[in-house]
Amino acid sequence: MTGMTSSARPLLNRQLAEFGTTIFAEMSALAVKTGSINLGQGFPDTDGPEEIREAAVRALRDGRGNQYPPGPGVPELRTAITAHQERRYGLSYDPDAEVLVTAGATEAIAAALLALVEPGDEVIAFEPYYDSYAACIAMAGGTRVPVTLRPSEGRFRLDLDELRAAVTDRTRLLLINTPHNPTGTVLTREELTAIAEFAVERDLLVITDEVYEHLVFDAAEHIPLATFPGMRERTVSIGSAGKTFSFTGWKVGWVTGTPDLVTAVRSAKQFLTYVASGPFQYAVAEALSLPDSYFDAFRADMLAKRDVLATGLTQAGFEVFRPAGTYFITTDIRPLGPELSKNGDGFAFCRALPERAGVVAIPNAVFYDHREAGAPFVRFAFCKKTSVLEEAAARLKALGN
Repeated sequence: MTGMTSSARPLLNRQLAEFGTTIFAEMSALAVKTGSINLGQGFPDTDGPEEIREAAVRALRDGRGNQYPPGPGVPELRTAITAHQERRYGLSYDPDAEVLVTAGATEAIAAALLALVEPGDEVIAFEPYYDSYAACIAMAGGTRVPVTLRPSEGRFRLDLDELRAAVTDRTRLLLINTPHNPTGTVLTREELTAIAEFAVERDLLVITDEVYEHLVFDAAEHIPLATFPGMRERTVSIGSAGKTFSFTGWKVGWVTGTPDLVTAVRSAKQFLTYVASGPFQYAVAEALSLPDSYFDAFRADMLAKRDVLATGLTQAGFEVFRPAGTYFITTDIRPLGPELSKNGDGFAFCRALPERAGVVAIPNAVFYDHREAGAPFVRFAFCKKTSVLEEAAARLKALGN
């Protein structure tokens, strides 16, 4: 009896049963089927700097990284990461003991949670959250405890009292993402100060996902939590090349922290990919050494693209939460009216949008435990060519016609 199992137990690990196929796969397939502009998944539609792409080609041709690279990452990249942290934030790390290169930030998150969380531990994460957070907490046997960012005065805000109330004797760590995907919120110095003081007071570990560190706009600034008093020794900081240099397929991320924290994360990471992205590590080392003018121009380009899409969405009738960071815009669909917004149901709206307007977006509710809190919010990515964003804006403006 081919295909049958000897047990009634489901094939999929029950810790993962709630996750299923990601919404990104569903919406991307819908984009292809309908010929729509895909503003759902967050990847650029152009490559990053030509000199960095050529650096990868050079490494391939020179035989650097074509075999297993060192477990912690190639020395050139680890040194470049520490130089970057020192130059931009005044954070000093030992490249030999306090840096670990990973297969993108996603593996860094997985390895950190698998290393630091045991069954029964509670992990506090801000919702809406990047979808892999929930899956990785589940794989580690932990319990996720969401603290909801709520819209107020044009941005999604953290309620510090709600955060304090969420901590129990079982809380192991805080999982913090700033700049925040999907809302575009950048935590302020005052908010980070309060989080740091609270983490020290309650003796909590912290994982900070900082992959959008170079994408902050207007008056916002990215301040690593590890720079605050008492935080360096309890914080696992995660960075990535993909978002900053527009080479998301290379999957080069990293972890910085104390030797004890990095050793713990490496103990889990070595049984995931072991190593990855050998030649690309050398190229990213060069990328991190690019002059400030590159990072300034990158940010200015994304800011201009943000404003093109934000203006188009506003003109189409959405309530737009103009992001202070990342390359995503969260909108409220309810101002479009009950018929167009599907009564504020983001899932139904996003499934109908490709046929109706030829644009694909993502319902924010997939990033919430409290689905009702995220129901009317929809996310659009603006890391695309300006011409693509202008065409998407034009299509969306025709929604009500």
